[in-house]
Amino acid sequence: MENLTREQLEARLVTLHQASLEMVRETSLDILLHRIAELCCEQVDARYAAVGVINSQGGLEKFIPVGMTQEEIDHIEHPPAGLGLIGQLMHATHPLRLKDILSYPNSVGYPANHPQMKSFLGVPIRQGDATLGQIYLTDKTTAPEFTLEDEQVIQMMAAYAAIAISNARLYQELNNRDKALTRRNQDLALLNDLASTLATSLDTDDILRTALNRVMENPQIAATEIFLSNEFTHHLQLMHHLGELEGNLWIRDSFNDGEGPIGTTATTGNAIVSDIPGEYGRYLKPDVKMADLAQFACFPLTGRRGALGVLCLATVPYKTLDEHEIQLFTAIGAWVGTAIENVRLYNQGMKIAILEERERIGMDLHDGVIQSIYAVGLGLEHARLLMPTDPAKSEDKIKQAIADLNHTIRDIRSYILDLRPRQMSEENLMDALRRLVAEFKKNTLLDIVLDGPDDGFSALPQSHAVALFHICQEALANIAKHAHATQVKVTLWRSADRLLLEIHDNGSGFDQTHTSLTLGHGLANMNTRARNVGGEVEISSEPDEGTTILAWVPFKDGIA
Repeated sequence: MENLTREQLEARLVTLHQASLEMVRETSLDILLHRIAELCCEQVDARYAAVGVINSQGGLEKFIPVGMTQEEIDHIEHPPAGLGLIGQLMHATHPLRLKDILSYPNSVGYPANHPQMKSFLGVPIRQGDATLGQIYLTDKTTAPEFTLEDEQVIQMMAAYAAIAISNARLYQELNNRDKALTRRNQDLALLNDLASTLATSLDTDDILRTALNRVMENPQIAATEIFLSNEFTHHLQLMHHLGELEGNLWIRDSFNDGEGPIGTTATTGNAIVSDIPGEYGRYLKPDVKMADLAQFACFPLTGRRGALGVLCLATVPYKTLDEHEIQLFTAIGAWVGTAIENVRLYNQGMKIAILEERERIGMDLHDGVIQSIYAVGLGLEHARLLMPTDPAKSEDKIKQAIADLNHTIRDIRSYILDLRPRQMSEENLMDALRRLVAEFKKNTLLDIVLDGPDDGFSALPQSHAVALFHICQEALANIAKHAHATQVKVTLWRSADRLLLEIHDNGSGFDQTHTSLTLGHGLANMNTRARNVGGEVEISSEPDEGTTILAWVPFKDGIA
């Protein structure tokens, strides 16, 4: 550096070293650029300074000035547009010093309300062959213009600045990636938890309330609601609303397919995100439009056969949904739609199963009980005809008819067991099984034992308890009708992640290759009930060795 004493040079080098350390420690790009501008002002006695950083498209990404108050900055007509002198220097590779800015041929002057400036020093911030930005300095306070020494000092500052800017950008990039990864993991955890919860529910209202509660966990959401499409008319009806606003978001609580944002979302299967009031403002209630909310959005509840409904939400003031959030709510809509579709399919399957069961019971009654009663009637008629001529033989016929009638009564009792209303009321699972076993013993006169805990697994979800109860009911009905058993044992216990039900009999058993022929609809019903709640049914049997039915449902830490 020119014209500096040794002491001055050492002092300046120490100052530059301290400045470099200060710069490389800063990880916020905005704060870093502001500090670079301040340090440059201090080093060369400039009244004003600015640091500009170039984006990947070659324009100004950031422009941070110092030397002006915030009020002065706010009154300037517009920020630098990258024209004239600043535009020339954005991609320059060498410094530029001017005694008078306005006398420079490429100068285009200043925007309105911009302070007038005279002397100028511009130095590129470069890393290798790339220009990261520029340092701009104006109005040297201690001399008419900037010196070569000033230029050299700022060049050294620019070299430190290049390292600091690269470090800050790298830190910001890594931090953004970390935040994005954390957010993605949180969303995946939410979706996984939501999917697990929805998969175990067979109640549509429970599914809808669960989904809305999860949506409202996002602090950016002011209100949310769900419309469902009628299975036959495709008319969309409001089912549930949750949030800060009183009443629902829309002027009506029902829409036709293709009508408004609700009907359009259901028809197209595409999400709609709009500012409030926006294009669909006429469909929003007046108090919603007056509530200072930012956006509304509609997401389809998609199933395998299209949209089954629409998830709506409104965001708090000044909050708009980003692409990441749109993807998240779209995924939630898909999970809810699938859960609703599964419930509808389950209900349809149950209706079919009931019809098939009625048909089976009708056939059993016709082929079994009615035929047996008809045979008893024929025997009694024969006894009546024999009574005048052969009283002894007539008496034998009557005794046989009584025996046959008692056998028929036992058959009827087994059918009654199968026809009992399949409701558990307020009972826990163990209480319900005790009642079922008692009825079975009374109606069949078989020796039956129930083994299980006294607490009854009260924390077990109702859907899981009902499934196991119905499986046991179906199994006992099959034993009464087909097994020819004398002893039955029902056992209920839990493992680390399952609740297990075992029904064992000492009856005739069967060849498992002919299971479907032996057990008919009963086995199919048991498998369906278990799988609908995430469980399974296993059957083991050998001819003359009895049969064991093992059913399990998920159950861990008191929560299925």
